[in-house]
Parts: sequence; structure tokens; C-alpha cells
Amino acid sequence: MDSNGRTRHHLASGFCKMNDTQHNDSTFLRHEPCEQCGSSDARAIYDDGHSYCFSCEATEQNNSEDHTPRVSESSPIKGQGFLWGSFKELRNRSIKEETTRKWGYMVGEYKNQTCHIANFYDESGAVVAQKIRLPQKNFMALGDFSKAGLYGSHLWTGGKKIVVTEGEIDALSVSQIQDYKWPVVSVPNGAAGAKKVVASNFDYLNRFEEVIFMFDTDEVGQAAAKECAAVLPVGKAKIAALPLKDANEMLVAGKGQEVIHAIWNAPTFRPDGIVDGRELWDTVSKKLVNDSVPYPWEGLNALAHGIRKGEITTLCAGSGIGKSQVCKEIAFDLIRREQNIGYIALEENVRRTALGLMGMHLNKQILINPDAVDANEKRTAFEATVGSGHCFLYDHFGSMDCDNLVNRIRYMVTGCNCEYIFLDHLSIVVSGLESGDERRYIDNTMTKLRSLVEEVKCALILVSHLKRPDGRGHEEGGLTSLSQLRGSAGIAQLSDMVFGLERNQQDEDLADVTRIRVLKNRWSGQTGIATSLEYDHGTGRMTECVMPEEDGGDI
Repeated sequence: MDSNGRTRHHLASGFCKMNDTQHNDSTFLRHEPCEQCGSSDARAIYDDGHSYCFSCEATEQNNSEDHTPRVSESSPIKGQGFLWGSFKELRNRSIKEETTRKWGYMVGEYKNQTCHIANFYDESGAVVAQKIRLPQKNFMALGDFSKAGLYGSHLWTGGKKIVVTEGEIDALSVSQIQDYKWPVVSVPNGAAGAKKVVASNFDYLNRFEEVIFMFDTDEVGQAAAKECAAVLPVGKAKIAALPLKDANEMLVAGKGQEVIHAIWNAPTFRPDGIVDGRELWDTVSKKLVNDSVPYPWEGLNALAHGIRKGEITTLCAGSGIGKSQVCKEIAFDLIRREQNIGYIALEENVRRTALGLMGMHLNKQILINPDAVDANEKRTAFEATVGSGHCFLYDHFGSMDCDNLVNRIRYMVTGCNCEYIFLDHLSIVVSGLESGDERRYIDNTMTKLRSLVEEVKCALILVSHLKRPDGRGHEEGGLTSLSQLRGSAGIAQLSDMVFGLERNQQDEDLADVTRIRVLKNRWSGQTGIATSLEYDHGTGRMTECVMPEEDGGDI
């Protein structure tokens, strides 16, 4: 490239037109070594068969009737078993003979079958491989593709824009649509392996200011285009969008101008997740909808503003404070609201979980006193809760592999349409580890749960234990804090809401009262004491109450 940014082949073509009127309609094809002066790449080859050396100024004419460059009987092509054919119009593809000649794309014969022949060149301009297209889209490769560049790369050395297509026919189509003025190349094997090919040709593509990927518009093609674009430096790659499947379909349909428009208006590639703020007006201008379901208790709703899908809510407390009971109250309320829930209780069997939910419907302790209800009542409670079609349980006890847990939750959401998932509790997931870093395992589990919640847009209500605090214990009403979360700081970091449950089991007046403290609130930032719940031993229910004063002051 010279100081003015013109590529070598443009200079070559221009020089020829200025100094050799006999060949003023010829088109530059490639550079080759010059036998006269020994230059490695000063000899320019043109489509009419003549050549010109820019080093020694030697000119050679092709006086044969067919001006298309051909290989002699002694050439390496013949010796390496390559095929040869003729340049023809591809009518069903709307490809002109002029295009096939300029690109060296031939129609030949292989084992009595008509075939298309695409030649691949190395950096010196020698044919090193051929891609043979047989009927019914069967392909055959000849030669050594490891030495070959992208299809058509021998025609262009650098410049402002280059289009990369998914196939040779698409490359010919784009070139023809552009009147052969702008560089176009193709990957050799379609979408499969395109990323690897682009990576191996990084230096070549990096010579161009812009690289526009124009792959097939199907899912596979677009995914490959993104993978290829990610290989190149930031801001260099663009991905063109077409209304039809590929460039050739556009050509056949007479939509060439739309192809040119797609090239010049292709947006710069950005990895998934990167959003230009200028594109967000439609998003921010819409009325904000708080897609939430309320908690069963007004005090908690005043601070938390309900349960939202796409969030993790963690309930934490010491042992015996009532975490599981609070979970069941929330789950029961969601079932009553005809919301689908998934319930994973790793410290109790599904029978116990089911009877607990059924007892809430009856306001009776059927777990403790199964004779308190008759068969009809039990059936009514069953159909209103676990048998309603809104409740799905996971029958598993004890620890489990993190990936298995994630897969079970994903199935509950995608296969059972559960929107609210309860996991009681996180600590038991890792309890069976014989060795290893528990903290790291919990971090890994929380990261995967966070990603899953974002992916499937469910609400996850998670139970976690607390470490024993210095001083006053949790069973004596000790205050909860984020720093007490057992196992990993990742629990607090990756949760949207964290509720601490506090209860003084040693105070006769307060032994059945649980206080809910909001420790983290990503939604509104509001934290502090939300409400108090009193447990009724007769009904087995927790109801909102006013917190009585504790001897010795605030707990």
C-alpha cells in the first residue's frame, strides 16, 4: 500500500492503463515472482493473460485465442492431480461468465459428473488446493488447504473494506454486484470451522480497515459470524444483515442494491451484552412495570416490594429459628395465588413437605396430629396445595452435585413452568464434600445459580445458615448481619435480597416470635426491621404481629 492508501493491485491496474493502451480493459488478478529480474512479487498478472513487472518493466503477452490464464501440461496443477475446466455462466445462480473468469471459478467434470472447481492460492499466487462441488451439494477437497488463504485472497492485498462470505458462490455474487470493485473473500468450509479459518488468516484480514461478515442468515450462519467477528480487533468487524438467506439468493432475486446497502450500513460488531446507550430509548421510555408477587406480610412488602422473577432472595438465620417455616408460608401463599412453585427441601422428604403445606390450608398441625383431620379434609387440602397443579417437589435428601442441582431447577422452570423456586438449604448442598474448599464450592454454586436465574427468569428463594456470632447467640436473639453468612461472601454478593430471621428462644414471651430484618435490598436500598411473625402451635401458622418489648431492650 502506498502513502495515499491505494492497494498494490489498484496501482498495478492504473499503471497498466496509463502505459499500455493495448490492455486498458484488463483486470489485475495477482502478483507472482518475476523470472527476468528475480523479484519475489513484482510481476502482476491480469485477466487477459498478459503480465507486467514493476521492477524490471518486462511485459509478456498472451497470444492464445482464450485470454484466460491457463496452466501448461508441465505445471504443478497437473502434476498434483488438480482438475481443470472452463469458465461458464452459472445461469441458475445468475453468475456471469465474466465473473467466473475474473475469479478463476471453473466448471469441469469428475467421474462423469459435472462439477464446479474453486481454486485456492497461497501467498505467492500458486494454486495449492481446490474445492470441488459435486451434484446434491457434495464436496471434495484436493490439495493442501493448510497452505491456502481465504478463497479470493490472492486478488486483494489490503484496503478499506473487505466482505467475508460463507461460500464461494456468495463471494462471486457479492463481487459481481459490486462490479468487482471491492474486495470479497470466502471461508472454505462454510460456517463449520469458520472461526478457526479467520483466526489463521488474522494477519491478512487485519490489513483492511473494516471486515464485514456476510454469512447465511440462519441461526448457524449468524452464530458463526459472531464467533469470527470476535476474533478481530475491537471495532474492526461488522456483520451485515440480509433479508434473504444469502448473497446469491439476493442476486437471483434482483436485490443487488440491497446487498450493497447491507455492506455499507453493516453495524459494528459488539459482543453479546454490550449495549450502546443510544439504543435504549424504547426501553427506558416504556412505563416501568413492577412484575412482582407480594409476600404474605404487609411489613415485609413495605420494604421489599414483593417477590420478583430474575432475583435471588436469601433467608438466613441460626439453627431452629424458623427458616423452613417461613419458606413454607411464602410457598403456600404463592400456591393460593395460583403461581407455580418448585420446592427443593434437602433436609426433609417430600411427604413431610407436602403435609406441611396441606396443614397450612387447614390451619391444623397434621404432621404432629394426623388424626386431627379426616380423609375428606385431607383430600381437600391436598387438591388445594400440592395436588393443585401449581406445586412441584424434588424428592432428594442430603447433599448433591452443583450441576445436578442447577439442572433440576432448570427443568422445574422450563419443563414444569415453575416461576418461583425454593431451595432449603444451601449449606446441605456441600455437606457431603469429603475434601476440598467449601468456600470455593459455595462460590461456584452461587455463581451458577445466579446465571441460571438470569437465564430462565425465575425467582429463587434460598435458605442459608449463619455462622455463630461473637457474644450473644442467635438462639438468644442475637442480631443477624451479612458478615455472618456461612461459607462464602458470594452468597451476599450474588443475592438481590437478604433477610435475616431473629428469635430469642430463651425468652418466654418472645420464644414464638420471629423478627425479619432486611439486610440487603438491591431493589430499593431499604433495609432494617420489616415485620415480626408469631408462631401458633395450634395451627402451625405464622402470622404478622407487633413485636413485644424484650427484657433488656431491643434484640
